[in-house]
Amino acid sequence: MTAPVITATHLARHYEVGGGLFSKPQTVKALSEASFSIDPGKTLAVVGESGCGKSTLARLVTLIEEPTAGSFSIGGIPATPENWARLRESVQIVFQDPYGSLNLRHRVGSILEEPLKINRPRMSAAERQEKAREMMDLVGLRPEHYDRFPHMFSGGQRQRIAVARALMLEPRLIVLDEPVSALDVSIQSQVLNLLLDLQERLGLAYLFISHDLSVVRHVADDLIVMYLGRPVEFGSKDQVFAAPKHPYTKALLSATPSTEPHPENQRIKLKGELPSPLAVPDGCPFAPRCWKVKDKCRASRPDLAGGAHQVACYYPEA
Repeated sequence: MTAPVITATHLARHYEVGGGLFSKPQTVKALSEASFSIDPGKTLAVVGESGCGKSTLARLVTLIEEPTAGSFSIGGIPATPENWARLRESVQIVFQDPYGSLNLRHRVGSILEEPLKINRPRMSAAERQEKAREMMDLVGLRPEHYDRFPHMFSGGQRQRIAVARALMLEPRLIVLDEPVSALDVSIQSQVLNLLLDLQERLGLAYLFISHDLSVVRHVADDLIVMYLGRPVEFGSKDQVFAAPKHPYTKALLSATPSTEPHPENQRIKLKGELPSPLAVPDGCPFAPRCWKVKDKCRASRPDLAGGAHQVACYYPEA
């Protein structure tokens, strides 16, 4: 049996904010109790509204920040600060905005070679150029693009450059942070198909962060639904889409555009606002907006429980 590329257990990240002459600092629990694993060649999607903890999880997995609690390992190596240097080649990230994530003053070749200059200083200039051109060909860029600047490319081409840069160090895991949301719809499918092709050819594991469930349906193997920093549902893509158990997941899916002329599920409109992360309600955090709420939900928070399809809800959907 193949070992997971990454295994995380009860990951949490808290931030101290505010504070002044007459007030004490408050704690924002941006992420709590996130546990998962990703096998080679598989994609785990993380979905939820803005502020649910998706990007915080990405910063932890890419070794930008250290967890407040919990732990994770990459390739069996604990992701502790003393191991960060040796693990950074194993995990790379592709950001949402390809224009903002590329240095506009550098040519494509220089952008691609930069990770090698930093992490593999013994490589010669000829070897770096050969590797960069190899990655360009892999993502569908032409040889003449090597000496061009990022502003000379379309959004889809710039995202291909970003993907090529992420592949330069031959990582085992790539974090994809809303990788197609800044692209035209006509280009999104091209980039998604490229990512799926690269995954099949290279055996890559993906942590795919998105708010677009129609995209997630196309790329994911497994799915975590987040709400106010906590996972509320976990399962395979087929399980979650076919039979969502958490009311919040059901509401999200009901808002996803469908090609069916008369979709079976009616749109569920959530009432109320998303609670402030500085004042998360006692009990289930979704209780103030849930149509199934009972006293038990307000009194204590349900844990994520179940077998292959898990849910954090006392009264899950049938």
